[in-house]
Amino acid sequence: MEEVGFAVLMLLVLAWAVVSHLLERFNVPTALVFLACGYVLANPGWGVLAVDVEVPRMHLLVETTLALLLFSDAAQVNVARLRQDLAFPARLLGIGLPLSIVLGAVGAAVLLDDLTWALAGFVGAALAPTDAALSAPVINDRRVPQRIRRVINVESGLNDGIATPVVAFTLTVAAAGLGIGGHDASPEARAVAELALGVLVGAVVGVLGVGLITECSRRGWIAGGGGRVATMAAALASFSCAIALDGNGFIAAFVAGIAFAAWRPGTHAERAGDPEGEDLVELPELVGRLLALAVWFLFGAAMLPLALDHLSAPTVLYAVLSLTVFRMVPVALALLGSATDRSTVLFVGWFGPRGLASVVFALLAVEELGTASAVAVEACAVVTLTVLLSVVLHGVSAAPLGRWYARRQRLTRGG
Repeated sequence: MEEVGFAVLMLLVLAWAVVSHLLERFNVPTALVFLACGYVLANPGWGVLAVDVEVPRMHLLVETTLALLLFSDAAQVNVARLRQDLAFPARLLGIGLPLSIVLGAVGAAVLLDDLTWALAGFVGAALAPTDAALSAPVINDRRVPQRIRRVINVESGLNDGIATPVVAFTLTVAAAGLGIGGHDASPEARAVAELALGVLVGAVVGVLGVGLITECSRRGWIAGGGGRVATMAAALASFSCAIALDGNGFIAAFVAGIAFAAWRPGTHAERAGDPEGEDLVELPELVGRLLALAVWFLFGAAMLPLALDHLSAPTVLYAVLSLTVFRMVPVALALLGSATDRSTVLFVGWFGPRGLASVVFALLAVEELGTASAVAVEACAVVTLTVLLSVVLHGVSAAPLGRWYARRQRLTRGG
């Protein structure tokens, strides 16, 4: 982004930050604000700002944002508490998420009949993860039972990392099928190798990073703020080392975050204060959230016009089905036999908003596949349209459905 564009974006961030609580009170999602600003100010047709998402620095911004969020989401999982109530999120992640990917891919292949199987798989995988930030109105609503809020938080924190290998694999195969990126004789084998190397690098960097931070903190070697800087460095190191070794940096960042959460000593309450009152994951989370605002702006500038240019009945139908059938049916099947009441199944099934991970996957698809292929553009367009609908519909429905669900739960307990 040029200097003027960067200045405008920072002024927008400042303006948003000082009225962010007011926007929350009126159920205005942050994502909607920035994508609307991007669409108005940097639209290729009339915008006053020029934004080119295909330049290297834009790629770096998008990729770094996803890496930081994958790491911070995974690193903040309360492993001890998760073990106490593992069945619910395990069903959603182990059964519901794969079913959502498969159902979404089959739906894309049927409704968008020009797509190859690899691109249909990309669409299904890119739209399977849910977004923790867009789920925040529900997660922070104390009227909703804590167990349900925790389940939604854990699911949205981990499912983007679980879906990332499928997205990477399908994009590699799709690029090879379109003749993009050389003539790799075995794109599937290359994708698997990249994923395996990403897992290895992430595990090594995550365990080594948390071990160094813990030991040096115990010895009093870390100055104030140093723990957060070290955690930030571990997150970026896992991503960059995997890329340098031709591995998958996103998988590395996600695995490093899981290792960080699993190997940190002490209880969750103790962790929030080490060292010297620091929340170690605070810095990568805050930087990731700041970069996410820029990504939403880019989404509105580059991807939203693309989606509107390719608006059609099949893409609209797919977007609606993705937010309803392709999400809610897998959730219902995953919770069969769990004694979960119907209102909870409906509530959890609906609150699977598609957000930043899907946006980044679409931007990466543009980077990987370009805009010359009509089928690649159609795949990115349907992902974009689904995210746009999700931002609006989930943002508007969060507060009223939270009240409805809390009332249903009170009536159920009273009965």
